[in-house]
Amino acid sequence: MRVIREGEEFLLYKEKLLVGRCSCVQQGEGWQLASFWVDPAWRRKGYGSFLLRQVLKSTGGYTGESLHFLTLGESPAEKALAEKFGFSPAGNLWRRHRVPDPTAVGLTHDFLRQNLLPGGFFVDATCGNGGDTEFLCRLAGPGGRVLALDLQQQAVDNTNARLAAAGLSDIGRAVQADHANLAQLVEAGSADCVVFNFGYLPGADHSLFTTPKSSLPAVEAALAALRPGGILAACLYSGGPNGDGEKNALLEFFRALPIREYTVLVCEFANWAPTAPLPCFVRKKGW
Repeated sequence: MRVIREGEEFLLYKEKLLVGRCSCVQQGEGWQLASFWVDPAWRRKGYGSFLLRQVLKSTGGYTGESLHFLTLGESPAEKALAEKFGFSPAGNLWRRHRVPDPTAVGLTHDFLRQNLLPGGFFVDATCGNGGDTEFLCRLAGPGGRVLALDLQQQAVDNTNARLAAAGLSDIGRAVQADHANLAQLVEAGSADCVVFNFGYLPGADHSLFTTPKSSLPAVEAALAALRPGGILAACLYSGGPNGDGEKNALLEFFRALPIREYTVLVCEFANWAPTAPLPCFVRKKGW
């Protein structure tokens, strides 16, 4: 079996024989699937499932949030097919709204998006491949500024290339530096946010990873760099090549911060594995 996309149609072939088709048109933020057909001689053999799966896969149905509407007949087999792929009745259509599970990075971005204003000075203390740096640049906007740093030159190059490709080089830049030396790069009381995404650089040598020896001085320096009302955000990891030493050391540090000066929030995926990442937030008081 193979599916070929021709314009707004997906065509299902059994060798050279056309055995199914489905039209697919983007409407707003969703997709409208219609004219779903499988040759009667090839029904109840998995061909309809294969076709619908490929259509959903090609239109973002399994990555991120997605919305699909499907027009089908009223037979029990068509109903079963729709329900198999997560569609539910919506008037005379079938509707599928996929919302992916939250992630540590996604929760961090949502929290910062709700608590930071454009025009600020943001620091990405572990820029990696630049995902957080790009997010912070878009959040800061043209009136803001973002400084990113990483010990590995590869990470710095990846981040600066990403910012250039996104047209964000006027807002943010990455430099090679150890986050343990953050105090030498960021003036005390000047930052609205400092972000850490600990662990190792994705796609690089996993034997190179952050450790408490550098992470603890870095978060101390980050707290000093924050303005009153500023936020430190950190994603903590364990279970990989760096074990759980860094996560435990940072949690102990965060939980010991004086309540008169800081509010600390640790978000736990309660029914996930103990090695699940932990998004942590520290707000500096003083207003």
